[in-house]
Amino acid sequence: MDMLRIAIANMNCGGCAKGVRVTLSKAAPGAEVTVDLEQRQVTVAATEATSIIAALCADGWQAKPAAP
Repeated sequence: MDMLRIAIANMNCGGCAKGVRVTLSKAAPGAEVTVDLEQRQVTVAATEATSIIAALCADGWQAKPAAP
């Protein structure tokens, strides 16, 4: 499975990270998620980025694919 890196500009604290995890658990059930709060990025074990980013944006997160 591919690992998607997603930048989330408005993820600023542990509470934000928890909210992002909740959104991701709905958008990609069972997917492994790693949060890097310092870099404001998450890594998700998933193959389809568009629907995951759309779900994050729908929940108010400023999400976009992370720069390589």
